[in-house]
Amino acid sequence: MAYRQARSKMLFAEAVKHIPGGVDSPVRAFGAVGGACPFIVRGKGSRIWDEDGNEYIDTVCSWGPLIHGHAPSEVVAAIKKAAELGTSFGASTRAEVELAKLIKKAFRSIDLIRFVNSGTEATMSALRLARGYTGRDKIVKFIGCYHGHADGLLVKAGSGALTLGVPSSPGVPAAYARQTLLAQYNDLDSVKRIFKKHKGEIAAVIVEPVAGNMGVIPPADGFLEGLRKLTKRYGAILIFDEIITGFRVALGGAQELYKIKPDLTCLGKIIGGGLPVGAYGGRKDIMEKISPLGGVYQAGTLSGNPLAMAAGLATLKMLFRKGIYKELNEKSTALEKGIREAAQSAGQSLRINRVGSMQTWFFTDKEVSDYKSATASDTKKFAKFFNAMLRRGVYLPPSQFEAIFVSTAHTKKDIDFIVSAEKEAFDEIKN
Repeated sequence: MAYRQARSKMLFAEAVKHIPGGVDSPVRAFGAVGGACPFIVRGKGSRIWDEDGNEYIDTVCSWGPLIHGHAPSEVVAAIKKAAELGTSFGASTRAEVELAKLIKKAFRSIDLIRFVNSGTEATMSALRLARGYTGRDKIVKFIGCYHGHADGLLVKAGSGALTLGVPSSPGVPAAYARQTLLAQYNDLDSVKRIFKKHKGEIAAVIVEPVAGNMGVIPPADGFLEGLRKLTKRYGAILIFDEIITGFRVALGGAQELYKIKPDLTCLGKIIGGGLPVGAYGGRKDIMEKISPLGGVYQAGTLSGNPLAMAAGLATLKMLFRKGIYKELNEKSTALEKGIREAAQSAGQSLRINRVGSMQTWFFTDKEVSDYKSATASDTKKFAKFFNAMLRRGVYLPPSQFEAIFVSTAHTKKDIDFIVSAEKEAFDEIKN
């Protein structure tokens, strides 16, 4: 069947009249790849269908949360059961306690946990808590690591690692952005210089232990260990943003995979089973500074929403089953191997970075280990490749700098189809 777009194009033309840019999140606009974004009607297992009837193998998985694919029966049943009892109470429920216990079982660094509604809320709240606990204002983040759209995190680098952050979005006060110090991911020396210059001023270091927002970039040997030592030496809080990696790269997240214990952890995505959710947790002495126990204020009417808690519980219970992560890793390895062989056969320069069931295919022949090397990729070629794959029924992230996710719902047949489509796409973009 020929690829069709008429209905999605019509819907997008209508959407721009009512929604800024026609989308509720910028990457959905396909600005980085061109063409019309499909409007999705439904999903099941590893596949999604759009308004025009096109069927795709989905490697986006709602940007990571759908580790069991679309509409798994156990998750759907849990949501239905919860919805029949009420969609929101603004009061405590048993499910919050059960999900908190299950997360603590997987994450040994978490003594207490607070649920919120999004990843942005989780990182924003964790940083406020770190500042309240330490009595310091400045934080360190890494260029290329994304932690949501809170004001203090939307900054870009100046002319060096020690340069104070400047706003990278209108609406962010310069005075607030100056409290954010920028370091290079996988460059421990850049962090050491910042701590030396701002001794006694830094409340926290926040990091994606495996970068997932400049494409998948694993930590260099000794990088996370070095951050742990530096933060302890200078009395700063180490925050792992595991919103993507939590329950994705291992049952206990990247901190379990790399054997590093942070002070605070931010979670989201998978813990809500596809519904809006976020959480932050960590050391008891730090978490007890949050209201109502302490003076650091944070609240949310829909925090711990019963539908999200039910979906999260069902999702995590499935992940505790024996062999799940072995299965995910084997599938992801098979996809990586097939793509690598297809690229080599086509004479295509491609760098594949993979950690567990997340990977990125960078259009470059150089190693990708930080923001600078990631952004050296050929984004124009990726855009052509993306659209060639879309027409063949494979839905990739519409950006060179995002992660591809494998779910338990993906089959060997799906992986073979993706690899076959890629061989054809490589041939197409040669011309």
